[in-house]
Amino acid sequence: MQQVNIQYYSSPCGEIILASVGDELCLCDWKEMPCAERNKLRLSRYMKAEFKIETSTILELAKTQLDEYFTGNRKTFDIPLHPVGTDFQKKVWHALLNIPYRETKSYKEIAISMGNPNGTRAVAGAIGANGICIFIPCHRVIGSNHSLTGFAGGLDAKRRLLELEAEHKQLKMLIFK
Repeated sequence: MQQVNIQYYSSPCGEIILASVGDELCLCDWKEMPCAERNKLRLSRYMKAEFKIETSTILELAKTQLDEYFTGNRKTFDIPLHPVGTDFQKKVWHALLNIPYRETKSYKEIAISMGNPNGTRAVAGAIGANGICIFIPCHRVIGSNHSLTGFAGGLDAKRRLLELEAEHKQLKMLIFK
């Protein structure tokens, strides 16, 4: 059994569950949403995890960086991550890390960038399984028509995260029609 430390974080968008294994963050998810339980089950299955409500250096660092992000003082994160999923999911999540702060991409654009223009649904499924929200910025993925589409934390949380990052009024108008 591998010990996974868990802490909770109150964000302006809702309660977040954070988890670390060793010196890496393996979970940043929306506490009251079904995705958090699914992602905890995946950690348990892949890592044979034993969850303990206990802090760690990485969890305290994650909280600090989230505080900085939510106050607008942090644009990028430098937390070591431990994503748990299939090779395809990890490839998609890595692509999300390349979406800069204040920018968005569509599911289709991500599929095309990965060399699979017909893989939009598969990409969307992998994004939906992202267990390290915000640090792996799945909130920056929108529909091809610039609409807000599915988000593990709910569309209100997604809207608030994008508004937090939006620099130009014009970008806000495009995203929030």
